[in-house]
Amino acid sequence: MSTPPIHVVHVCAGRVREVVVSGRRVATAIAKAPLAGRVAVGPLGIAGDEQADLSRHGGLSKAVYAYPQAHLGFWQTVRAQARQALWDEPVPPGLFGENLLLAGIREHELWIGDRLVGPGASFVVSEPRMPCFKFDAAMGFAKAGKLMAESGFCGSYLAVLEPGTVAAGDVLQLQEGPREVNLRELFRARTGRG
Repeated sequence: MSTPPIHVVHVCAGRVREVVVSGRRVATAIAKAPLAGRVAVGPLGIAGDEQADLSRHGGLSKAVYAYPQAHLGFWQTVRAQARQALWDEPVPPGLFGENLLLAGIREHELWIGDRLVGPGASFVVSEPRMPCFKFDAAMGFAKAGKLMAESGFCGSYLAVLEPGTVAAGDVLQLQEGPREVNLRELFRARTGRG
């Protein structure tokens, strides 16, 4: 089956830093920034990227977090509503903690084991991302994580199948895996919405 190409819009990375969330200091690396040029990607992810809580993020199976660009308009709208503003600034790349902002694919089109094969590196879909309280803080309003759970706009963790490099502008080809577990359906089951 031939599928449309997937475009890498941004490659992002970030370092662990301390922020205040609900009156307490916590370590986080959720807010990432776009990188220019080709960026090395190894078994543990994008060069220069860090994770604060390795029990939830990172490692071999969650080395790279990919998020669909198609959801940015939704988040801009709900963030403006939550802040009681008529308009809110555009959602910057990396705000969700994503390493790859992708155009041309959404969660319901991905299955655990699907491969995203690029010109410099290849990835395999491993699991959905589960929201936590740090997502609320990054978005700037309470209940952002609840909205992620309700919408199913979770993004995907990827394992690195073939290390190499990745860059904005790369085209990834979807190679179907066993097609037994759909990413969005797994997310809904884990959040009690299946």
